[in-house]
Amino acid sequence: MLTSMYTAVSGMNANGTSLSVISDNIANLNTVGFKSSRAEFGDVLSQSMTGIAGSSQIGRGVQVMGVSPLFTQGSFESTASGLDLAIDGDGFFMVNDAAGARYYTRAGQFSIDKSGNIVNLDDLALQGYLADAAGNITGTTGNLQVATRQSPANMTTTAQVALNLDATATIPAAAFTLDANGDGINNDPANFNSSTTVNVYDSQGGAHPVTLYFVKTAANTWNVHYVHDNPAVPGSLVDAGTQNLIFNADGSLNTDNSGAAISFNFGGAVTNPQPIGFNFGTGTAEAPAGTGLDMSTQFASAFSVLSLNQDGYASGSLKSLAVSESGVITGSFTNGQTRAIGQVALARFIAPTGLSKLGRNLYGEAFDSGQPVVGAANTSGIGKIASNSLELSNVDLAQEFVDMIAAQRGFQANSKIITTTDELMQTVLSLK
Repeated sequence: MLTSMYTAVSGMNANGTSLSVISDNIANLNTVGFKSSRAEFGDVLSQSMTGIAGSSQIGRGVQVMGVSPLFTQGSFESTASGLDLAIDGDGFFMVNDAAGARYYTRAGQFSIDKSGNIVNLDDLALQGYLADAAGNITGTTGNLQVATRQSPANMTTTAQVALNLDATATIPAAAFTLDANGDGINNDPANFNSSTTVNVYDSQGGAHPVTLYFVKTAANTWNVHYVHDNPAVPGSLVDAGTQNLIFNADGSLNTDNSGAAISFNFGGAVTNPQPIGFNFGTGTAEAPAGTGLDMSTQFASAFSVLSLNQDGYASGSLKSLAVSESGVITGSFTNGQTRAIGQVALARFIAPTGLSKLGRNLYGEAFDSGQPVVGAANTSGIGKIASNSLELSNVDLAQEFVDMIAAQRGFQANSKIITTTDELMQTVLSLK
């Protein structure tokens, strides 16, 4: 008879443990990246009444076999921070402490610390593949860091020009000049058909407006004069050089002398002279020359500039960070440039339920989890990354309430067995 009491005690203990697990789940309902758990029961070794197994065995109660985390996918919450990251899949973020110890987490609340490291709420450094100075992702892993918040200037070396020159334009009566009024100061361009201006950049990122003056010199033939401010004589202009354009009878470009770069001298402590190749066709300064109808043409219509692009830019400061599905972190700068600064690495375990829970949303590698497989996001089924998002707790509150009621009734039922057994014992004691 006493056996029933001890069996009921095991039931109360087991259901009490289940209630503890349920309460922990509910307490972490709003914890980012939290994974709920469940208590798993098993029966205790049975006692045989006659020494024969099978129908003569009586169970001795219940025991908690384990508490298993449930790594089901949590829903996503949109945020305004580009470094709020969520994993859609089975992977884990890897974070290291200052001593190099590694931890794993699903909580993707990251920010930049004073040293430029990308860290979580515990100042643990996010791990990933590092980028070189040019923004190329390498195979080297380490602390992801915004090493610089500046984008260096880039000197203009080439420009691509697409326009139409008016085939009906007349040849100017006089030669092109920068001193039309004859006062000896080159600040009054004259004797040209059309013009357009583009900003080019020196080696320090300084912008210099260069005006292209187009002068028709013969049928289907034009000269382009490149004029900019004269650094030696303030308030005056200088013609840096001339380029020849020749068109075919159908208006297509025949040659633009792309191989001959124009040398500019902008003065100051910058690279001088600065050669810039202006390409009016599909050619480059290294492989002249552009031809055809795909860029510059000479048709019997008004002068028009379709595009005028050059490869230089000023220096800029970091404006924002964005993270792609594959985990590539790209910085956008105020000068319009973008550059990859690293790629988030993810870890996947064969048996994630075997991970050791360390608190603070962290897991540790354990014997039962196996060793991690590390790789880039969105590859090999490791999961992809959603930026401006956080993975919410996967706790199902409705299910927890159902489980709580079941555990409560189980506890009450087992306590009833104790009181009933007690009444039976009282009856036995009252016998005379």
